[in-house]
Amino acid sequence: MNDSINLSKEEGKLAMLNATKLSVVLLSTGLLVGCASKSDVTALQTQIDGLKAEQASIKSTAEEALSAAQSAEAKASSAESAARRAAAASEEVNAKLDRMFKKSMMK
Repeated sequence: MNDSINLSKEEGKLAMLNATKLSVVLLSTGLLVGCASKSDVTALQTQIDGLKAEQASIKSTAEEALSAAQSAEAKASSAESAARRAAAASEEVNAKLDRMFKKSMMK
């Protein structure tokens, strides 16, 4: 579960970083509106489009990582349950062997 929280924090950090990048680009665009040429605006739009694509890719990767972490957590929980059942069965067998040994010693 801590992994889920850590992934959520990482997603938040990545989203904040991308939002900051996008804000810088938009601010730059705003400052250059008065004296920007069409090629400058086109270049900035290209950068914005690239940042949007990068953000989508990062979000997708983060979602995949979260899904993998949740799957691993479920498998670990299942393995822990199996280990507990095996330990209980082992204790039961040991107790049975002890009773059988004591019984054979009494004869």
